[in-house]
Amino acid sequence: MSGGAQAQHRTRLRLHVRGAVQGVGFRPYVYGLATRYRLGGFVANDPQGVLIEVEGDHAADFVDALPRQMPPLARIDDIAVEHVAPAASAAFQIRESGRGRVATRITPDAATCPQCLAELFDPDSRFYLYPFVTCTDCGPRFTIAERLPYDRATTAMKAFALCEACSADYADPAGRRFHAEAISCPRCGPRLSHDLEEIAAALEDGRIVAIKGLGGYQLLCDARNEAAVRCLRARKQRDQKPFAVMVADAAAVAGIADVDATERALLETVARPIVLLRSRPGLAPSIAPGLVRIGVMLPVAPLHHLIFHALNARSRSSDAAHWALVCTSANISGEPLLIDNAEAGRRLAGIADLVVTHDRDIVTRADDSVVSVVAGQPHFIRRARGYVPEPIRLARKVPSVLAVGGHLKSTVTLTRGDEAFVSQHIGDLDTVAAIRFFEETIAHLTHVLDVEPVAVAHDLHPDMASTRFADASGRPTIAVQHHHAHAASVMAEHGHTGPAIALVLDGYGYGSDGGNWGGELLLCGGASFRRIGHLAALKMPGGDRAAREPWRMAAALLHGLDRSDEIPRRFSAHAQAQYLPSLLERSDTPVTTSAGRLFDAAAGLLGICPLQSYEGEAAMKLEALVRETSICDRGWEVTDGVLSLRPLFERLLADATAPVDAAGLFHGTFAAACVDWVVRAARPLNMSDIVLSGGCFLNAHLTGQIERGCRAAGLNPLRPRRLPPNDGGLSLGQAWIAALTLATVPPHLGGST
Repeated sequence: MSGGAQAQHRTRLRLHVRGAVQGVGFRPYVYGLATRYRLGGFVANDPQGVLIEVEGDHAADFVDALPRQMPPLARIDDIAVEHVAPAASAAFQIRESGRGRVATRITPDAATCPQCLAELFDPDSRFYLYPFVTCTDCGPRFTIAERLPYDRATTAMKAFALCEACSADYADPAGRRFHAEAISCPRCGPRLSHDLEEIAAALEDGRIVAIKGLGGYQLLCDARNEAAVRCLRARKQRDQKPFAVMVADAAAVAGIADVDATERALLETVARPIVLLRSRPGLAPSIAPGLVRIGVMLPVAPLHHLIFHALNARSRSSDAAHWALVCTSANISGEPLLIDNAEAGRRLAGIADLVVTHDRDIVTRADDSVVSVVAGQPHFIRRARGYVPEPIRLARKVPSVLAVGGHLKSTVTLTRGDEAFVSQHIGDLDTVAAIRFFEETIAHLTHVLDVEPVAVAHDLHPDMASTRFADASGRPTIAVQHHHAHAASVMAEHGHTGPAIALVLDGYGYGSDGGNWGGELLLCGGASFRRIGHLAALKMPGGDRAAREPWRMAAALLHGLDRSDEIPRRFSAHAQAQYLPSLLERSDTPVTTSAGRLFDAAAGLLGICPLQSYEGEAAMKLEALVRETSICDRGWEVTDGVLSLRPLFERLLADATAPVDAAGLFHGTFAAACVDWVVRAARPLNMSDIVLSGGCFLNAHLTGQIERGCRAAGLNPLRPRRLPPNDGGLSLGQAWIAALTLATVPPHLGGST
């Protein structure tokens, strides 16, 4: 039989693979698999992901095997397979990337893999003690990428020409560094500005060191040295907000915190988030004042491993292997993470005693992600490095929408097809620098994804920086009510199109009636919602100032209990306390239904945190007091959809309950009241799906008990899994509501929902 006749009887398949398949060693993996099955053909990156053609007797076996043993960072969303005409290909090749409109994605940055870590400390390796060792299984991705396709020429590594050895590794399809775009070695790659001995000596001496990490500069100091930690607080202007702590490895975690199997596994994921753990004695008291949990993380980059290695080499004590370092973002509190070398040198001169830089640029800043474990499941507090830009898969394809989030804990979201790309944590839009970062993030995300949004979704509040950006964008805008967006974020993540009842427990959101909302029951379906309940309103004496001074909310609580005469005496330490009774009598004093302010009122009443130095401080310190929860009998009332905890507070005041017991009683009763409130709303509507969202669901006691209570009542609680419940998830909800709106109504200026 002729060669042409043989080719006609051979099977040739074309595969289009979508997902996280570029820059993760996927093409070498395909090459090895095709060679094993003795197939001809090729593999190449293309704008949609990866294009594969295989030809031979075992082509179908290749397709079955493809998803089974992928590289660690690869993720397949779908594989489209079609038969094509045979081409008599005997050899299998790896081809150059195809060009065109991009529809694939960059993978998140990944912590140093075990193989690279072994090379880092192998004297016979050319990567020995090299702070930038990497391969296709680890290292920077998102933070060095300028655009797609993800090739070296479109990353910060384009400034470094490969040496002969690195070129050989880069071109070897059988190796771990085939097309590893960040590959380099001491001969051809980035270099540190200071040697490791100098860094270790500074830390051992109690000094503060700034280093250039994967997503931005970080500040380090000895976490067991109280003087060093206090100095860092003073210089960084961070009075009480907790610091994260880094230890050398998982074995060292037990020396500073209690850790279970789920938490340990989370610590060791390639994302390397900060994980909240219950602290043990031994760290400086100023690490997390008034809190029982600390944020713990393991080394992310080779430089982190090398610093611990150098510290341990210098130390002579028996606990040399148990160094703990404060690891926090290198910036003045409230401003974005620093990434530029020259700016870091200027801005950190008054904070760090030593500024360690290098010559590999950071294209996109990304702070460390923060996660806790609630009811056995990961629960995001901040989503950034290690997770971004992994998309959220939507229930269906939608028009391309840009959603610009809120004001606090800002993120933005861009939709493309059936995917929503939620940006890294941007922060609060309080400064010019933060707004610039917000705008840079939007520009980078649209550029990387090669998407032009047809509309911009924003918060209903007319005077947010994000709203002003939307109004000035020149695109059709869609306003989305704050708490509706909170609910929609969870629904979008779960692929739930409604209807559902949403329990949103939050700090502040601009209501549809212009009011100050924050503790809401919403009936959500499609692009619309209806408010079916809310917390009993509390006055806010002093307006926004009351959100920063919990004693004022406690005074409002006393006023609501007809005990205004107690305010001057109970809060005598505050000069303005004598004026609050008359202020609270005024009809023009603002009111709120905020759950966050209810926590503030409880904390203020118990004397736990009369003044806040950071957002959520009072609620966090109230939560930290809880040893066990209890429920106040008949401790709440529900009237016409309005939930009041007046009986609980009357009990707390009458019994003069000790703060620890009172904190447990407040948490247990509030959780039980919320479950009862939800059940009363769900039963008449014959509904069982309950969405849980809003910043108060960062509270582990509240979240766990409401979730369990809903299940016990036969309901199906849905809480965020891949995004935070706070305003960090807001932009996804805005995008989903706007996309659903556009599906039924053509885009127009000034729309709202």
